Amino acid sequence: MFFRRKERLRKEFDEKLLFQLNKCKEYWQQEKALLEKSFDPSEEVICQTKIAEAKYIFLLREAKQRKISLIR
Repeated sequence: MFFRRKERLRKEFDEKLLFQLNKCKEYWQQEKALLEKSFDPSEEVICQTKIAEAKYIFLLREAKQRKISLIR
């Protein structure tokens, strides 16, 4: 009885993690494209790109630690 709930919660949070991972990946790619297209990027744009990359890498490591596959 208790194990079913634990498994259901794990599955729910894994799905949320995958959603956030995809969202962060898209945002990071947008920021990276904006940085590449900029002639003279400001410090703020550079920092936002690095922050977006760090968030994506953090979530990617978390997914790897939980042994979650992006392809299902």
